[in-house]
Amino acid sequence: MRFVQRSVLPGFGITMGITITYLSLIVLIPLSGLFIVTSHLSWVDFQKILSNELVIKSFSLTFRASFLAAVINAFFGFIVAWVLVRYRFFGRRFLDAMVDLPFALPTAVSGIALAQLYSDKGWIGHFFPFPIRGTEIGVSLALIFIGLPFVIRTLQPSLEDLERELEEVSASLGANRLQTFTKVIFPMLLPALITGFAMAFARALGEYGSVLFIGGMIPGKTEIISSVILQKLYEENGHVPASVIAVAMLVASFTILFLINIIQRWANRRFILSAN
Repeated sequence: MRFVQRSVLPGFGITMGITITYLSLIVLIPLSGLFIVTSHLSWVDFQKILSNELVIKSFSLTFRASFLAAVINAFFGFIVAWVLVRYRFFGRRFLDAMVDLPFALPTAVSGIALAQLYSDKGWIGHFFPFPIRGTEIGVSLALIFIGLPFVIRTLQPSLEDLERELEEVSASLGANRLQTFTKVIFPMLLPALITGFAMAFARALGEYGSVLFIGGMIPGKTEIISSVILQKLYEENGHVPASVIAVAMLVASFTILFLINIIQRWANRRFILSAN
């Protein structure tokens, strides 16, 4: 007698059709529109738009600040996730809830708060001997704020699944704390850490609201690529240059995330081989 495995949801054909339709309407068709708008342009036209000095500086600042913010979040996010998972203390649930605050808070609100705190006369900014608001440091600070939850929330499940018996076995074999961390704990958490880094980096690339207030959007200094695209749209016949810059940003972001995904798969494969 043959038993047919029934699924709670409808069959593969229906769910696959819904999936393709939904992704096409939300992702594929809007992104394809960018390429359609720029399809009549020649490579010389592309180069002319992208070679603008302000556009190049904006691209450089966006990727540089996003990468720096993701690296800082990967380091401190690891520590925060470790504390929230491994220790029990008064106020832990409150701190854990605060991690999600950048998710729920409108980016414009966070930008205003950061600008007020880190301005020259702000509660925190007046302690620094150098300005933060209206500088690249301020841009990076805003990107750190909005990207931190991605690292922490990605690491927490992996930390919770990490068996402490492995640390005890490592200690019983004569390994010190540093050796246990570098040889046992860190390799097991590396794939999750790379994933969190990639998500924080991708989120930072598309940020606009929080950077607007603390960065100031000074052309050639603190203006990120999202601001350049918006300004091009307000110009006469500016939808084409804006689409060109958006396509370049899309291709560059996809390439970088693709490379990070390859690194993540390499880390997963290396961990599986070392475990065996």
